[in-house]
Amino acid sequence: MKNIIYIFGLVCLLIASGCTKDFEEINTNPNAPNSVQPSLLLRQVIYDFGEQMSYEGFVAGDLLSQHRTALDFNLFDRHALKSPQLGGNPWPVFYVNLRDNEILLNQAQTLQTYAVYEGPALIMKAYMAAGLTDLFGDVPYSEAFNGVNGTVTPKYDKQQDIYLADGGILDNLNKGIAAINNYTDVLPLEGDILFNGNLDGWVKFANSLKIKALLRISGKIDVSTQLQAIYSSGNYMQSNSENAIFNFTNTDPNRFRLAKLRVGDFNNVVLSETMEDIMIPLNDTRITKFFRPFENSTNGEFNGLINGIDASNTSINLADYSLAGTIFREDTSTLDANFLTAWETYLNLAEAAQKGLITANARDLYETGVALAFEYWNTPLPSDYLSGPAAFDASGTTPVQQIVTQKWIANIINGYEGWVEYRRTGFPMLKPVAASLNNGLIPVRMPYPAEEQALNADNYNQAASNTNGNSINFPVWWDE
Repeated sequence: MKNIIYIFGLVCLLIASGCTKDFEEINTNPNAPNSVQPSLLLRQVIYDFGEQMSYEGFVAGDLLSQHRTALDFNLFDRHALKSPQLGGNPWPVFYVNLRDNEILLNQAQTLQTYAVYEGPALIMKAYMAAGLTDLFGDVPYSEAFNGVNGTVTPKYDKQQDIYLADGGILDNLNKGIAAINNYTDVLPLEGDILFNGNLDGWVKFANSLKIKALLRISGKIDVSTQLQAIYSSGNYMQSNSENAIFNFTNTDPNRFRLAKLRVGDFNNVVLSETMEDIMIPLNDTRITKFFRPFENSTNGEFNGLINGIDASNTSINLADYSLAGTIFREDTSTLDANFLTAWETYLNLAEAAQKGLITANARDLYETGVALAFEYWNTPLPSDYLSGPAAFDASGTTPVQQIVTQKWIANIINGYEGWVEYRRTGFPMLKPVAASLNNGLIPVRMPYPAEEQALNADNYNQAASNTNGNSINFPVWWDE
């Protein structure tokens, strides 16, 4: 049903945006709608972005973060990021949904009857903009989302401005919260598949996003006062019932996409040796949820493969490696499109506390975050897990390493989050890929797609020049 609504919404958008002013005056039917209902737009943006980025997370993000390894069609896994194959091109996912979200935001700010949508639209804009700029760095932003009413060759905004300027990520989160708090009408928020119309849920989502965004840029500016204020308020996600997620199903059309594709595509990705080497020493029972014992195992063991093999001269027996767990194909009803969660928020706060950015007990926040992450993945927390190798101050590790590693484990298929966190912190320690096409370097940004060079040449050329020729080894602003 959601896909039917999405297709209908797109048709309506094309009809509404493709007409000239005079044509509309002559041919408008006063008895038929000529714009998309905001409830359909909100549902469309949430579902399309969540579904597509979950797929991207499985087939591309998990390769960069080394949760999984690709057996074939694996130029991306070998870090030829300008050669996406089964995935690895999130640029249009962001821009299509940011433009649709902008239509929703304009409706909400223009028509009082749609005012309830302003806060959620501002928060979604901030959420998607953060994901976009964290991957690519400087990107078209301030001129990019107005369709036929704006420029078709938008300038590239600096990442620092996308985060900090008026109309940027943090500003829009603040404005989104204010719009919700100032909303006094009784018209409900419809089409909301994240919080079922609960505006308090959107405020907690926004505050949790602020915690994440502030932590991400904390190496560049002092964010301690802002972080402390949010933590002291307690108005952020604190239980899995408050997570910003929606559920996939076991039936079409809303099954996880990998459940719909041919088995060969699904079996093209297996457990990464990096993830095996992290989870097995931790005695982390979530591995049984994420992966299956390899077919040739004799005692239910798991076996991972080094990332980035040269498939042309490497013989691989699929039965010797662990495939993805049943939640990603046979039973996707317990799988979510994950925007942000309470467990990630607690782990972000734990890192902030450990670094002295807030006054709080980092160990307690860490242990709460880990417990919530096990609960989220429907896996009982072993009684000795937090006193063994995964302990906050376990021998041979640092608390920050433990915190970020736990975020990395639980964020499997959540877009490109594990890779972004690795770039920001250096944790967990990823392995060199087997047959690198990037001179043995782990990339630190996604490249601008080739379409930008063709369609937005002048602005692209400047952005490429600023990134050493659109290099995947040129760090983004918060990583400099």
